[in-house]
Amino acid sequence: MEVPILKQGGFLIATVQAALTDADLLQLRRALVERVVQMRSYGVILDVTALDVMDSFASRTIREIAHIIRLRGAETVIVGIQPEVAFAMVQLGLTLEGVATALDLEEGLQYLNQKFKSAASSAKH
Repeated sequence: MEVPILKQGGFLIATVQAALTDADLLQLRRALVERVVQMRSYGVILDVTALDVMDSFASRTIREIAHIIRLRGAETVIVGIQPEVAFAMVQLGLTLEGVATALDLEEGLQYLNQKFKSAASSAKH
């Protein structure tokens, strides 16, 4: 299942709408990295609200997506992790260490806007 990726200003928003197979996750990783380069995006929001399960492969792939995108000069925020998914991830020792997370899309946009406003003001000084 292909995940839709929308452009919102300098950001990309990818919304997972159903459970993803391992192949879907790898395709999402490839598509997001390509789009960051093509669109010259400096932020990516990955909305996983629809996921009710996140296994070790999914969490590792999402962490890899964020790290690859960071190497391309953009920041990633994972939004919408369901409480029961977060609980299960902690129980299983799965982490998104080094990856920003937010409660929802609105909070993710605020995070990225704040991050890049402060970066822009630092660059001016």
